[in-house]
Amino acid sequence: MRLLSKKDVRDRVLYSPAHIARLEAAGQFPKRVRLGVGRVGWVETEIEDWLRERIARREASGS
Repeated sequence: MRLLSKKDVRDRVLYSPAHIARLEAAGQFPKRVRLGVGRVGWVETEIEDWLRERIARREASGS
């Protein structure tokens, strides 16, 4: 299992940290894992699954 940093996630999904936090709070983005004081990470496979879901939606809608 690999964890991604905030920067890694931001680079992959192209959203600002604030927007990622809003999506997370709304239950629309994978939850972060608290690693310690001031340190969090995201499970890489969960982020990849989230991206695949968006791509599948795009393909299903024909856009």
